[in-house]
Amino acid sequence: MSAAPAPGLASGLALGSSTEATSLIAFTAVASVTLLLCVLSGPDRDDLDEFYTGSRSLSPLRNGLAIAGDYVSAASVLGGIGVITLTGYDGVVLLLASALSLVLLMFLLAEPLRNAGRFTMGDTLARRLTGPSARTARIATAVATLAALLPLMLVQLAGAGDLLAFILGFSSEGAKTGSMVMLGALMISYAAIGGMKGTAQIQIIKIVILLGSAAVVSALLLQRFDGDFGALAAQAARGSGLGEAYLGTGPLFAGSAAPQIDMVVSQLTVVLGAGCLPHVTMRMYTARSAPEVRRSMSWAVSATTVFALCALVIGFGGAALVGRQTVMSADPQGNTSLLLTARALFGAETSMAGTLVFTAVATAVFLTLLASVGGMILACANSLAHDVFAHRRRMGPRAEMTTARLAALGVGVITIALASTVQHRNLQPLVTLSFCLGASALAPALVYSLFWRRFTRTGLLCTLLGGSAGAIILMTGTNLVSGGPNSAFPAHDFNWFPFTTPGIASIPLGFALGWLGTVLTPRAEQREQRRNYEAVEGEILAGAVRGR
Repeated sequence: MSAAPAPGLASGLALGSSTEATSLIAFTAVASVTLLLCVLSGPDRDDLDEFYTGSRSLSPLRNGLAIAGDYVSAASVLGGIGVITLTGYDGVVLLLASALSLVLLMFLLAEPLRNAGRFTMGDTLARRLTGPSARTARIATAVATLAALLPLMLVQLAGAGDLLAFILGFSSEGAKTGSMVMLGALMISYAAIGGMKGTAQIQIIKIVILLGSAAVVSALLLQRFDGDFGALAAQAARGSGLGEAYLGTGPLFAGSAAPQIDMVVSQLTVVLGAGCLPHVTMRMYTARSAPEVRRSMSWAVSATTVFALCALVIGFGGAALVGRQTVMSADPQGNTSLLLTARALFGAETSMAGTLVFTAVATAVFLTLLASVGGMILACANSLAHDVFAHRRRMGPRAEMTTARLAALGVGVITIALASTVQHRNLQPLVTLSFCLGASALAPALVYSLFWRRFTRTGLLCTLLGGSAGAIILMTGTNLVSGGPNSAFPAHDFNWFPFTTPGIASIPLGFALGWLGTVLTPRAEQREQRRNYEAVEGEILAGAVRGR
């Protein structure tokens, strides 16, 4: 599982004054331009379709880049590269698992999601339900959405505040918290002002800058080793301190009671959970037709694959040029590996080329943190406004859009408050928890709702609420939370769960609860749900209505 941006994100990165000044100028320019784009592309006050889907006006290329931008979060950019630097092959496998999750979304869920839903995941899951049953399902979906995305938002907002404080030269805790609050306000503005189209523009800029800077760093690394990746890998193995074990499986969960099982379960959790998170699935509703969502996903998978290949080279380059001990001394989770590697490419002396490359990389990281949280705030706000408030009482388009913007403000404020509380701890458990919730609650709910004719409201509620509760409860007992020097609570030990990733139990639990809740539903209701599903089956699976 990808590591999280943790406290001390930029510690150990001593930059020259010219590099700091250049980075600050770049950060300011990026923040100003992206905010201006949100204002210019923001929806009209009465146009719900524009706020929730951008009026489905994005081409497949632009929509695909926006999907990739939402999908490639800071946990992948910082944590994924860091894990490769520290553990080698294990980190590569996990990063490839995240790319595979997007492939699974493309072939299994993308088209049915687009056909079944209108604005949110709640539309999809409540498609076959009516009356109070539909309202209950929407509320449960909103709860699951918030539970899955809030941990990721905390992680990335804390990392963004730490990075900005470093660039500004601040070291006090108050200054870091102030930076976090300022960036949180910017992220709220992205979601509340720009809506789906505004955040899409930011995601497109983010993924283009990220892929460009990652490609440059990768090319420079390979040039250092005369284009020989084998020589780079051999030097990485020596610099890692692990020797040949660096190029084999095992180092990531070396302290686990069952490292091989933990590795397999982590891969499964990422594959099932990453692509089902609501800030990714909401982009399916922005495509004009089923063929366009397929083309959009093709572009998204291509962009994600390019990033994964670059991350492989940069991760090995971090171990080869910087070394495991230096990376871990800057951050135990390896989150500084990308920045350290970009700086190490040009040696200790500051040069114009080195300053430009480092600034491009730092700007890509900064924009990744901003865009990722902005997209997640939008997904949470859309679910609250559309699935909870708009369906509890009649709302006009203007009132619903105002509610969505107020919801973005509320979610953002809560995220800022919680992030300022947890920023000093190891936040890796929160990243793991988000993926587990996606795999244990959202994935089974989507699969059952889209493909099982007899799936009932009771089964849906059992899956969403029971799967979420199971993942959260099991997570509290892992060694990521307590019982180890790198745990979130290292001074305490309430580690009762024998595995590092709770997905080994929570994923089967989520699927089993959905099945059990359905089979225990009275036969008459099961038959009714079957009839309701068959009435829209052609539209969901084949887009048979309205040219879908």
